[in-house]
Amino acid sequence: MPTQVALFRGINVGGKNTLPMRELAEDLQSLGCLDVQTYIQSGNAVFKCTTKTAASLGKNIAKKIKHRYGFTPEVLILTAQKLQKAVASNPFPDAEDDPKTLHLSFLTEKPPAPNLEALNDLKSTTEQFELKGDVFYLSAPDGIGRSKLAAKVEKLLAVPATGRNWRTVTTLAQMAKDA
Repeated sequence: MPTQVALFRGINVGGKNTLPMRELAEDLQSLGCLDVQTYIQSGNAVFKCTTKTAASLGKNIAKKIKHRYGFTPEVLILTAQKLQKAVASNPFPDAEDDPKTLHLSFLTEKPPAPNLEALNDLKSTTEQFELKGDVFYLSAPDGIGRSKLAAKVEKLLAVPATGRNWRTVTTLAQMAKDA
């Protein structure tokens, strides 16, 4: 049974779209997921599931949450292998020493026409970024909250995305490996 990782976008942020992780684990189990583990309140889960397609699993999870909590989160499903590949493909290994400054945005698909020129124009002198397929890597040594680039990534790539810092990504990758 393959190990999957679910990344939820926009839950438990600023008191909105509250979704307790314990209840999320119960919801995932009710959909046939096994060995469910959650990580921090921002919406990350690792589990095993026989569902053939990630898209259908993500939609089923979102429907379940809509029914139970009244909002529909974006749910991105990754295989454990895809997450491991994203970690291994990090173009900014020097940034790993300060994991809160290195961010990966996982995209729902490879952007058909990313506006990399506009992203480049927005980056500060200390920032670096690279788009590798459907993963956007951003090193923001001065912090993500101050980054004009980080604020516009999704708009300029023109595909839905959900971001995680390096610590979260590597913790999820280890959880998936151990599952």
